Amino acid sequence: MSKPSADTTAVSRPRRRRPPLAAAVVQSLATAIVLGEYPPGTALPSAGDLCEEYEVSRTVIREATTTLAEKGLVATRQGWGTVVLDQEQWSLLDPLVLDALFQRKDRLVFLDNLIEIRTTLECAMSARAAERIDEAQAAALSAKLDELATLIDDPEAYSRADIEFHEIIHRASHDAFGRAIVSSIQSKAVRSPQYSGDPTREEIELTQQAHARIAAAVTARDADGAAEAMREHITSAWARRRPTDAPDA
Repeated sequence: MSKPSADTTAVSRPRRRRPPLAAAVVQSLATAIVLGEYPPGTALPSAGDLCEEYEVSRTVIREATTTLAEKGLVATRQGWGTVVLDQEQWSLLDPLVLDALFQRKDRLVFLDNLIEIRTTLECAMSARAAERIDEAQAAALSAKLDELATLIDDPEAYSRADIEFHEIIHRASHDAFGRAIVSSIQSKAVRSPQYSGDPTREEIELTQQAHARIAAAVTARDADGAAEAMREHITSAWARRRPTDAPDA
């Protein structure tokens, strides 16, 4: 009798579902921790106090605490309770943590760091896109550039199409990790007025010229030119909109 073959089909792991109340408590506590209301090394209020403050059950508080621990924000210590961890242990790419970071007074430190990360990753992705882009992607990039040209007098619509322009390049690079990292960070950063700014028509026109240079280099399969055009675009755009009267730390 032949032995049955092993089933190698991957089995998806069920995702834990947090009760809505727990999610609300997590958001509130995560923001409070990141903003420094509970400094590293201090303990969160007791479960009983949190139940009273948020008007929820102990089960909800346990769920919330578990989630905060998964994000690297807290840890349970015998005799101390739930203790806030140092920033070095936080999951900085977690959407809730990022959202809170961009609410801090020293958010420019993180926004500057974001620009550095974007520059490094997007220059590399632009070079790879120039080497790997196919005809359909090149056509999509050209079409998006044309669409952007029609939106110069509509800053909000231009901003949305701008992100889509970059995403076409990201996809063409086949750099899954780079694309995921940039998307994760930027999706939160664009909510910050200090990151997005309030561009004038002249500034949008400069951005459009930069996009045209990037698209030309990518579609010409000029990897070095694409990387340099992307570097100039990201750094110049940030230099134009970076606040000069806000605290850096």
